[in-house]
Amino acid sequence: MNKVFIIAEAGVNHNGSIKIAKKLIDEAARCGVDAVKFQSFKAKNLVTKSAKQAEYQRNNMGKEVSQYEMLKALELSYDDHLELINYSKKKEIMFLSSPFDLESIELLNNLGMEIFKVPSGEIENVPYLRRIGETGKKVILSTGMSNLSDIEFALEILKSSGAKDVSVLHCNTDYPTKMEEVNLKAMNTIENAFSVEIGYSDHTKGIEIPIAAVALGAKIIEKHFTLDRNMEGPDHKASLEPNELKSMVNAIRNVEIALGNGIKNLTESEKKNVKIARKSIICSSDIKKGDTFTEDNLTIKRPGTGLSPKMWDEVLGKKAQKDYHIDEMVEL
Repeated sequence: MNKVFIIAEAGVNHNGSIKIAKKLIDEAARCGVDAVKFQSFKAKNLVTKSAKQAEYQRNNMGKEVSQYEMLKALELSYDDHLELINYSKKKEIMFLSSPFDLESIELLNNLGMEIFKVPSGEIENVPYLRRIGETGKKVILSTGMSNLSDIEFALEILKSSGAKDVSVLHCNTDYPTKMEEVNLKAMNTIENAFSVEIGYSDHTKGIEIPIAAVALGAKIIEKHFTLDRNMEGPDHKASLEPNELKSMVNAIRNVEIALGNGIKNLTESEKKNVKIARKSIICSSDIKKGDTFTEDNLTIKRPGTGLSPKMWDEVLGKKAQKDYHIDEMVEL
C-alpha cells in the first residue's frame, strides 16, 4: 500500500528568519510528515509594486501594506535555500518549495528539487507551466480558484512540455476556508475527469477535512503549519500549530491503515469470535425420536458451535433421529 504523502506547508511562516525556518523543519520532522514545503520567489518578479494585499492577508496581519512590501520581507535567498535543504537532509525530511516565478524554477531545479509544486495562482501561466514540464520532474498541481477547464488547460501544457507524472490537489484558496466552500467531492470529480492521482491542499481550520479527504481517496495532503498562530504574518492564523499537525498525521496514518484492501472477509482477529457471536439451531422444547422439527419446537441461540441457522429451511419438516432435550443442539 502506498503511504499518503503528507506535506507540511511552512510557506512564508518563517517570517523571513532562517532560525524560524529551521524550527519549522524541526517540528515537521517531529510530527512525522513526509515533506516540509516553503515558497520561493523574488518579489520583483512576482508582483507589481502597486498590487494590494488579499483581504485575508490584511485581516491576518492586522495592517495594510502592498503585496510587494509584504513579499519582499519574506524572500529566501539562494544561500537560504541551500542551508534549509541541507538542514532538512540532516533531519531526514524532504525539502520542497513552490516556485512563483521563472527565476525561482531555475533556482530550485539547479538545487536538485525532486518534486515541483505548482501553486494555484499559476494554473494559467503558460511560460511557467511549460518550464515546469520541461524539467521532467514529478509535478503536484494545486487547483484553487479553478474549474475543470482550467485544470485541463494546465495539464495539457505540463504534459505536452514533458511532465509525465502529475498529481492534482483539490483546493480552496481562502484562508481560512469555510466548511460550506470546501466541496471535498470535487476531488473525486477531478480524479474521474482526468484519471490522475488526487490529493487535497487544505486551508480550513482544524484537521478533520484532510482526514476526510484521505478517506475519500486522497494520496497527497498539504496543510499549512506554524510555530504559533499568534505570530504576525499573512498565513499564521490559517495554520496548524505543531501538536495539531502531529494529531493530523497520526489520524491520517490510522485512516489509511483502516482503509485496507477492500476485500470483504473475516480477519484473523474475528475468527476467534465466530463461534461465540453466531448462533445454532436449538431445541426450544423436548423432542422425541420421530417427531417432526417445526418452528414450534426449534429456536436459534448462541453459541455457533452447532448447526448453522442458514440450514433453518432444510431442518424444518425433517424427522428427529433421536431424543432431544430443551436447549440441545439439533443434528442432521
